[in-house]
Amino acid sequence: MQRNLIAVAVLALTAFSSVHAASITGLKNTGLGISGQADSNYSLNSGVSSVPVITYDSQWPIGPWLANDGVSKWITPTASQGESFDPSSAGTYTYTLSFDLSGYNAASAAFTGRLAADNAVVVKLNNNVIGSATGFTDWTSFGAQGGFVAGVNTLDFVVTNWAQNGGNPTGLRVEFGSSSIAAAVPEPETYAMLLAGLVMVGAVARRRQQ
Repeated sequence: MQRNLIAVAVLALTAFSSVHAASITGLKNTGLGISGQADSNYSLNSGVSSVPVITYDSQWPIGPWLANDGVSKWITPTASQGESFDPSSAGTYTYTLSFDLSGYNAASAAFTGRLAADNAVVVKLNNNVIGSATGFTDWTSFGAQGGFVAGVNTLDFVVTNWAQNGGNPTGLRVEFGSSSIAAAVPEPETYAMLLAGLVMVGAVARRRQQ
């Protein structure tokens, strides 16, 4: 009986003390869905619309923009992906992605990714700048190894579309690479309660043997 209790204790403590790395499931590439429909993973604050739209593969400005593929696609403020914006002054289009780290150790989180924008973009994690890029013909890497919080986190992609009178679309493309986060470690009180319970079980077992 005592050997069984020891085995149970070892297994329980191992389960509580093990910290398993996992990927951050809420990090979503742009354009996951059907072309011409809303990208529900992102919200948009632009004065034009509140939800961005997934682009079609073969329509302008795809061509000068990086080609869409099965991993990610460009998203734009409206369903008319070639629509011209900002004829006389630069426009700002903030695309927001939220993800929840509840139940995980936020301090252990990290991710890598790459992005492109027409014309430029600044990336903010929980309102702290973590990267920037300019241009739509090539990728720029970005990522974070800190700055995460417990619960809901927010990534803002603040796109600036430079003023141009005609032929001036704007859009964002994001792909996430690797990501990791560790499960939350139980509080010391949890270990104490577990050990106290095991001691009580052992005491009861000894009394029954007497």
